[in-house]
Amino acid sequence: MSLVRAFATVSGLTLVSRLLGYGRDVLIAAALGAGVTSDAFFVAFKLPNFFRRLFAEGAFAAAFVPVFARSLEGQGREEARRLADETLAVLAAVLLVLVLAVEIAMPLLITLMAPGFTEDPGKFALTVELTRITFPYLLLISLTALFGGMLTSSGRFAAFAGAPILLNIALIAAALVARASPEIGAGHALAWGVSLGGVAQLLLLTVALRRAGMMPRLRLPCLTPGVKKILVLFGPAAFGAGILQINLLVDQFIASFLPTGAISYLYYADRINQLPLGVIGIAVGTALLPLLSRQIEAGDENGANDSQSRAVELVMVFCLPSAAALTVIARPIIAVLFERGAFDAATTDASAAALVAFAVGLPAYVLIKVFAPGFFARQDTSTPVRIAAVGLVTNIVLNLVFIWYLAHVGIALATALAAWVNGGLLCWVLMRRGHFQPDDRLKQRLPRILIASGAMTAALWAVAWLLDRHGLQGTADEALALLAYLAVGGLVYGAAGHLLGAFSLREIRAMMTRRRKPAA
Repeated sequence: MSLVRAFATVSGLTLVSRLLGYGRDVLIAAALGAGVTSDAFFVAFKLPNFFRRLFAEGAFAAAFVPVFARSLEGQGREEARRLADETLAVLAAVLLVLVLAVEIAMPLLITLMAPGFTEDPGKFALTVELTRITFPYLLLISLTALFGGMLTSSGRFAAFAGAPILLNIALIAAALVARASPEIGAGHALAWGVSLGGVAQLLLLTVALRRAGMMPRLRLPCLTPGVKKILVLFGPAAFGAGILQINLLVDQFIASFLPTGAISYLYYADRINQLPLGVIGIAVGTALLPLLSRQIEAGDENGANDSQSRAVELVMVFCLPSAAALTVIARPIIAVLFERGAFDAATTDASAAALVAFAVGLPAYVLIKVFAPGFFARQDTSTPVRIAAVGLVTNIVLNLVFIWYLAHVGIALATALAAWVNGGLLCWVLMRRGHFQPDDRLKQRLPRILIASGAMTAALWAVAWLLDRHGLQGTADEALALLAYLAVGGLVYGAAGHLLGAFSLREIRAMMTRRRKPAA
């Protein structure tokens, strides 16, 4: 499967998941707004969600996929499956012990994650209770990540990309149950929805593996050479590939000292920011890592460089206009999606301000997903660790500076700027080592993409000026205005990009139908 076809498969299913996720968040926002219960649930959800992003989209994939894909390419299907058997045995045993230990030590963990909550005993107790319900999701999603890595390494992307859809369906059902039965409590219902969603995801991947004839066999855990290799790669990758998630935890730690609602403002803003990040960045990263691993195993460095150049080009075509649009129309997006029930205009303004700050770093977030596989495919996790350390320190320093002047918006801006440091260093090191050299096509098209995005931004500002002169009354007017923004922005960007030669729909269609040639 070509990079673009794999990207289309993953991004399409991710888009469906994210749209369902927004439906889920609309229900959560209407029920909880921004208060004690919402802050408690979002912390309880963030902990397993952190591991979801880290394992399913980060460190575990960085460690397991290159080793498994190279084994599949060089040693054959049976040897690769044996490696999966050994990995499953060790992973399941370690995670079972970890989950039980954390369940016991949950009050201490919440104290470390959100120390500001200790000042409100009721809020702290609720957070501990909800997090104990959601934490088993870690075990479920980690096994899902293992099964997904096996499928993507063999060119099967659909089941793993579609699994998050089931989590969102479970949370939507939980929110509806909470609304129909208020005595259950929205926080508790949603917490149970997280764990049940994890069960559904694991069942889906199990069925997909059985159909592919690749289901791992259960055996006693043993640290074989293959497992040791994965563990050696996993340790550093957990920090390097998960730097964005670590930064978000740092944000939460600092935000817990701000007035009630700050964590919720950041959550709602990040949910919007996650749409292009998930649909573009994570989709390309998921498709790119096994492809690069196979090309490097075959000694095809030119092919690997071409794949990385096309990945950068592909994500910038979609990411730059997305970032520009989010900075201009942040408030209409938040208002249309969330402003109802307990979610009032003041909450909209606070969340929109955070979204603008997050959007500044959107291209960098996506480029991290593109450049990190260049290291992981070569089984180098130490370099991203050092780069991640620089990014993490940058985030902490900027947080401590900005929070005094910008409150929660400063937290989002610090995260965005730290992502630029991280992504820029990853690119620079790859180029310095000769592992990535932007080809002529990328050098020609990237400035044109920037110009087309600038034209779109100007058009959106013009629409905003016209709408401000006429005024908007009610949710219906705001929804129509948002549609106008999207229509005008899309048309202007598409026309400008086509005229400038920033992208070609014909080429994209051709790449999507081109299949990878079989190995000789």
